[in-house]
Amino acid sequence: MKPESLFQKTAEIADEPTLLTRRQILRGSGVLCAAAMAPPALFAMDDSSSLDRRPAKSKRHFVSPAIESAIVDIRKRIADPQLAAIFENCLPNTLDTTVFPSTLNGKPDTFVVTGDIDAMWLRDSSAQVMPYLPFAKKDPALSRLLEGVIRRQAHLILLDPYANAFMRSTADAPLSWSLHDKTDMHPGVGERKWEIDSLCYPIRLAHAYWRATGSSAAFDATWKEAAWAIVRTFREQQRKASRGPYHFQRAAESPTDTLMLSGYGNPIRPNGMICSMFRPSDDACIYPFFVPANLFAVASLRQLAEIASKALSDAKLATECDSLAAEVAAAVARYGTVEHPVHGKIYAYEIDGYGNHVCMDDANAPSLMSLPFLGACPVSDPLYQRTRGFVLSRDNPYFFEGKAAEGVGGPHIGLGYIWPMSILLRAFTSNNDAEIRRCLYTLRNTTAETFFMHEAFQQDNPRDFTRSWFAWANTLFGELILKLAAEKPSLLAHDFSIQA
Repeated sequence: MKPESLFQKTAEIADEPTLLTRRQILRGSGVLCAAAMAPPALFAMDDSSSLDRRPAKSKRHFVSPAIESAIVDIRKRIADPQLAAIFENCLPNTLDTTVFPSTLNGKPDTFVVTGDIDAMWLRDSSAQVMPYLPFAKKDPALSRLLEGVIRRQAHLILLDPYANAFMRSTADAPLSWSLHDKTDMHPGVGERKWEIDSLCYPIRLAHAYWRATGSSAAFDATWKEAAWAIVRTFREQQRKASRGPYHFQRAAESPTDTLMLSGYGNPIRPNGMICSMFRPSDDACIYPFFVPANLFAVASLRQLAEIASKALSDAKLATECDSLAAEVAAAVARYGTVEHPVHGKIYAYEIDGYGNHVCMDDANAPSLMSLPFLGACPVSDPLYQRTRGFVLSRDNPYFFEGKAAEGVGGPHIGLGYIWPMSILLRAFTSNNDAEIRRCLYTLRNTTAETFFMHEAFQQDNPRDFTRSWFAWANTLFGELILKLAAEKPSLLAHDFSIQA
């Protein structure tokens, strides 16, 4: 198959929100001016239908009857009208605005953009559709769309396992900020930042889809080849014998957008862990052994081993995955923790194998706080709990406390900017009802009356935010509400206009 045949052009949907360049986003043009906001009186309105921000039905990219029915059902259980409206806006946002379902060689093929950036990230596209998996059995069309995401991701991984973002077609130019990158660019690649999690998220999605539907239709020869490419890439990036084939340099104002030492990053002493040159924020790692992503890789390799054994009947692949997972897990256990003077033994964020480490956490997942959410450890694990305590303390340089909220941010946007994603993951990883209620209060009251989640907002002023169209955060909010409706329905009976 020719490379260009892996991609299909899909007609643009009219009246979409404006797509932004990365430079515009980082300079803040995702921020809505206060004059364009709805009046504060909306906070007191009882009619959540007046807060509907979904596209007109004729403009929605995909409609799932099963999900629409769930929205109606869950809304009835949410006492706070504004929280209910945010849920209704957010849960279907990926389907409403970012999916482009099609077919390739008679099989489902789905391209998924992030929102305001017209490209498909392996990480984002996986996370964006995860909340829809429980509805796939009830909705065959939705199931085909999800299968199409899995199939498209396999093609993209084979195109370049080191890339994080891809264009719709191999004929398309890379993303504007990637045009002059010094790396081995391939046609169809949007950006080529090597991030371990870019290969973990597709496994997580495929495994969850298989478990939810019982279907292994997507696990064809192409998908199996992509699975082997993932294992091979992880092995290369253990860098036991050499630095491996990946290198990356960019002429950029920010040092987090490029790699030092001829594009290979800071040196490491091989110890069995996998090198990641960039974090899930697309910021460069300080030390290449990125601990949260290595723990995510362990969980993903074990999931891939299960698929290989039970769905593919490939004992060789299963054994290779189990072996690599065991090696990485042992290396993290031996080298990936530090003794913190306040919090005791906790996970480091990054290490280099020489004894150097970084103690911090970033809002993007995989993060230290997100580990149970990603299946990397149980919430009750004492090591995780100590680490979580560190993350949510002033000892974490990227934990911010302001007049409007408290939460985790990161260097990607800057100091004092809290990511709603960090608040969502705090709620996902908590068993404390009071803590979850505080998270819901914050999420409800920091949308700047857009009634959507954003990438980040200023800790004292939620009207100062980035990215008004960030589908991953939106569907993650919907996923949280679905989880609470199933497991802690009483929490949805509160008035979140008042702080608990």
